[in-house]
Amino acid sequence: MRALRLMTLTRTALFVTLVGLALYAGALAWLWLRQEKLLFAPTVLPASQPLAQAPDIHEVAIDVPGARLSALHLRLPQPKGVVFFLHGNGGSLATWFVNPEYYRRVNFDLFMIDYRGFGKSTGQIESEAQLRADVSAAWATVSGQYVGRKIVIYGRSLGSGLAAGLAADLSVGNVPDLTVLVSPYRSMAALAVEHYAWVPQAVLRYPMRTDALIGRIRSPLLLVHGERDLLIAPSHSEALKALAPQATLLRVPGAGHNDLQEFDVYLGAFAGALLAL
Repeated sequence: MRALRLMTLTRTALFVTLVGLALYAGALAWLWLRQEKLLFAPTVLPASQPLAQAPDIHEVAIDVPGARLSALHLRLPQPKGVVFFLHGNGGSLATWFVNPEYYRRVNFDLFMIDYRGFGKSTGQIESEAQLRADVSAAWATVSGQYVGRKIVIYGRSLGSGLAAGLAADLSVGNVPDLTVLVSPYRSMAALAVEHYAWVPQAVLRYPMRTDALIGRIRSPLLLVHGERDLLIAPSHSEALKALAPQATLLRVPGAGHNDLQEFDVYLGAFAGALLAL
């Protein structure tokens, strides 16, 4: 009787283990196939919706393989240079391109794209390599207009990893005058460990290794992080600063992840950096 009971318990435990493993494997398979749904939260806009609200702001369409990217370009009469802005993982140009007067005051043009599937951009994001290729194509579209002027590569949150990659690539030739990474991450892999420790690294199709790129950036580098950022901890910026001797780290007291633009400490420091170029 005791042996039969032990055998039953063993079979039950084995069954539960197998079911658990099957569920875990299913969750990993879903994560592998649907990773974009977790990483990107675009707002889709109708193609007919106008985005430019002022005479000096122009809509631009950028053809890339399999898609057309939507962009906005603030063009001033005699700009000191351009801020090439790569935004975060949610929303669209309608919610990101919102403070052109800030750039007018410092006399810098602003160029910002929507990634595939964001805003009026067509297509869908399928890989990190594709994302980086789209960013390079967008930069190639506008860069010729700023020969001899100041170049600032700016990335916020998700865009910080893309900006780091572009700045590293440009450092081989036309070095940017300033690279700005706002709320950056060491890597998406490191971020996943903090928030989803149960996910194996091999499942992540978007490692976004900013820590492996930042040492190749030759421009002055400004890192900005809210001290109360609960999504990407300030320790990520601290780790990146340790890898880039030329970097300046600005910690913004009281700021979280999504409200940095409301703090004068950040706005003043970024404006000061642009005016100093």
